[in-house]
Amino acid sequence: MAETKAGSYVAQDGSYERKTRYIETRITRDGEDGFAVEPGRYRLVVSRACPWAHRAILTRMLLGLDDVLSMGVCGPVHDQDSWTFDLDPGGVDPVLGIPKLKDAYDARPGGMTESGVTVPAIVDTTTGQVVTNDFHQIVKDLVTEWTDHQGATAPDLWPEDLRVEIEKMSDLNYREVNNGVYRCGFAGSQEAYDDAYDRLFARLAVLEEHLASRRYLVGDQLTLADVRLWPTLVRFDAAYHGHFKCNLRKLTEMPVLWAYARDLWQTWDFGSTVDLEHVKAHYYATHLDINPTGIVPKGPDTSGWEEPHGRDSLGPR
Repeated sequence: MAETKAGSYVAQDGSYERKTRYIETRITRDGEDGFAVEPGRYRLVVSRACPWAHRAILTRMLLGLDDVLSMGVCGPVHDQDSWTFDLDPGGVDPVLGIPKLKDAYDARPGGMTESGVTVPAIVDTTTGQVVTNDFHQIVKDLVTEWTDHQGATAPDLWPEDLRVEIEKMSDLNYREVNNGVYRCGFAGSQEAYDDAYDRLFARLAVLEEHLASRRYLVGDQLTLADVRLWPTLVRFDAAYHGHFKCNLRKLTEMPVLWAYARDLWQTWDFGSTVDLEHVKAHYYATHLDINPTGIVPKGPDTSGWEEPHGRDSLGPR
């Protein structure tokens, strides 16, 4: 999501408020909303810097949808107007033929939406229009609506018998951790920051204990609960610890969560989807109200991600 001015997201009490109005149109098997699942028709647009887009990147990879849902990658540093395709030759997406993601939002009937220009977004290549940017629904629909095109070994990330527990776990983690780091970083008062900070590390302590005796967050398998939490963990030391002042301890100083994060990096190849240079460039060079110089740190050392995680004994892959 494109977020550059903390002040525009701060409530009167100084707390951070995330915009939550997204395009709710869905791409489904039956095409109920006018957009049916169709290989090659849609393009998932992401930034490797964005944790919300990272959920969609991971889900697409895990389900083996690479050949049926193409992916465009925006550069990590957007301007006030839009995420841009500055990584592509000529600064233009080779499939959509546009330099800015905003162009696909503007092409929608009625033009720009209240959500603003956010990633992830799925664009209909036949019209050049954004269909949806609802990051929460996108991953669920990739699991449940694209089943005819998933790989033979695709895991069931949202099993019916675990859905209630997955959503409960995910909602808690979203409120206190995924969005909690933003509530720290964009707090407009000391009181709001202190509250967000305390709640963040209280939840991380709960997760540290929860994962000490189990390999995954819910059940004995990888689920959307893991896919949703992990993008925040992988960015923690590179961005949130320093830039957002979430500095009680680093991920590498939380032994269980650190091992859990390495397990997913290695066992499920989550690491192949990560670009921490993009992450640092985005946070430190885009949020100039927090980091006015725009200087991007050289660290931290990331070699530890390949160290043995030691969690095989907790359960099957």
